[in-house]
Amino acid sequence: MTAAMQDPSAPEARPLSQTQRAIALLREMIISNKLPPGSNHLESELAVMLGMSRTPIREAAIMLEAQGLVEVKPRHGIRVLPIAPADMEEIYSILTELESLAAYNLANSQPGDAALAELRQHIDEMDAALAADDRHRWARADDAFHRSLIRLAGNRRLETVVTTYSDQVHRARLLTLFMRPAPSASNNDHRRLVDAIAAGEAEAAQAIHRAHRIDAKNMMLKLIAAHGFSAV
Repeated sequence: MTAAMQDPSAPEARPLSQTQRAIALLREMIISNKLPPGSNHLESELAVMLGMSRTPIREAAIMLEAQGLVEVKPRHGIRVLPIAPADMEEIYSILTELESLAAYNLANSQPGDAALAELRQHIDEMDAALAADDRHRWARADDAFHRSLIRLAGNRRLETVVTTYSDQVHRARLLTLFMRPAPSASNNDHRRLVDAIAAGEAEAAQAIHRAHRIDAKNMMLKLIAAHGFSAV
């Protein structure tokens, strides 16, 4: 459809404010380990890095502190917070219960073909990534699957909480990405989960996803311990 044919009454996407851009950019740099855990950064340094003034950096840091990603240190900028193994275990326990609830609710909601197709598309992408031995591609598809699952469940408050905690453990997932066995079992868990959701088997979907998340937590903690990480 050309611009001339578009509905003039349709709402246009609002451009991001500088603070919103700063939040998105800093968040990506933190969870991808471009700003490593434990590192300290001045507002002026980050402002130059992102090509913006210090004010949106300061406002973004306050928001990211509320999400548990950084510590704001007056006159000293921000410190990227590391996560200890004990913290990781607590966070995964929360994610396990909340994501399993989302799976239960989604199965009960009788999602349409479009929702199921979206989830299956992510699984196909994970399969293709494993076939190509591309772990980073697999991690992106896996993350997209989990985010879609939560969003499709339709509980915005649950989505907000899960996103916050998922961001906190994403660094550890990337750190251990090449230490773990090929995640074929994880792909199979996702496929079984979608089949249960499609069949409206809410309790089965909840159980499958809980077991999947518990396995992921146990593997993560074992890898962290085996490689001597005191924090990530």
